[in-house]
Amino acid sequence: MPLAQPSDKAKLPLGYDDVTVRQVVHLSQGGKRLRVAFTNEFGTTPLHIRAAHVAFLAAGSRILPATDKALTFAGSSEITIAPGQFAYSDAVKETVPIFSDVVITTAIPAQTMPTITYHALGMTTTWFAPGADVAAPEFVLPASGDTAPGAIKISSWYFLKNVEVDKERHSAAIVTIGDSITDGARSTPDTNRRWPDQLAPLLAANKKTKRISIMNVGISGNRVLKFGAGPSALDRFDRDVVKQPGAKYVVLLDGINDIGNMHRAPVDAITEKEMLDAYTTLANKAHAAGLKIIAATLLPYEGAKYYSEDGEQIREHLNTFFRTSKLFDGVIDFDKIIADPQHPLRFNPKYDSGDHLHPSDAGYTAMAAGIDLKLFRK
Repeated sequence: MPLAQPSDKAKLPLGYDDVTVRQVVHLSQGGKRLRVAFTNEFGTTPLHIRAAHVAFLAAGSRILPATDKALTFAGSSEITIAPGQFAYSDAVKETVPIFSDVVITTAIPAQTMPTITYHALGMTTTWFAPGADVAAPEFVLPASGDTAPGAIKISSWYFLKNVEVDKERHSAAIVTIGDSITDGARSTPDTNRRWPDQLAPLLAANKKTKRISIMNVGISGNRVLKFGAGPSALDRFDRDVVKQPGAKYVVLLDGINDIGNMHRAPVDAITEKEMLDAYTTLANKAHAAGLKIIAATLLPYEGAKYYSEDGEQIREHLNTFFRTSKLFDGVIDFDKIIADPQHPLRFNPKYDSGDHLHPSDAGYTAMAAGIDLKLFRK
């Protein structure tokens, strides 16, 4: 989901030059029609998109040319999105297999762009090339020593809000909201090893949950109470969860950054009561919207750079709250799945990415495997 980033030519040519952006999105369900939502929600000036195409991925930046199709916006090949807004493309008739890798290529002309709406931790390669060739079969990186402008790559998403496929009978979606652990930090890039990605095939393999898709709205650095690499969970819940089309369930795994940063500066201080009140508010918001909300316990973090003993006490009390509160429609005990049985305040070494805060690929796999699919049959 989107964040704001200052425009900086030293990092990216966006806004300064005509540029083509190629991005890959891994889908958790299939369908017979597809549309893309582009966003300028954090922009302060209009965003002009000159052209946009959609195709299926071959490998790297290479598309399958026979699948390449132009996107339109109310019949037009281009669109200008006002600051603070987003816009959907027209639907494209296309058979989209489940777990497809869809490529969205967008021509962004030079324009005034003080801030950019983007998602920092994509864990998926995005390609930039000079010009406006949205149908290019492949973007080629410059050879060593080549000073001519060429393609560059980065691991973030830009101006993308959603990729949607048409709703089938009895279909529904799970929205996973959280921080870098839901965003897939320290997993292997371009392999879709985030725990929500790994939950999707388990749902698909079960006949009673096979029509349930995943909408991952995790933001690395996110907090429940305060702004942290983006709006807090409290501030963004309506936009990122309640208003998601087709949403039926929400899995909430957020709060470790509130705890970990509580001693960073006076403004970052929190109390246990503030956290409990915030979770109560989120549960009530979900229920008011007709959603079932499932709480996930906070993972152990002893050994992480921002660990503290009083923070650990809050974490343990919050986890007890999640396990026992009647506010939620279920609980996923990620803490027990990931914790070292011999040292329960720490990660099990086989699931630790090395920073004692984020799971490894194996850890994300264990998290997905440990979820009771009956939670999504109610």
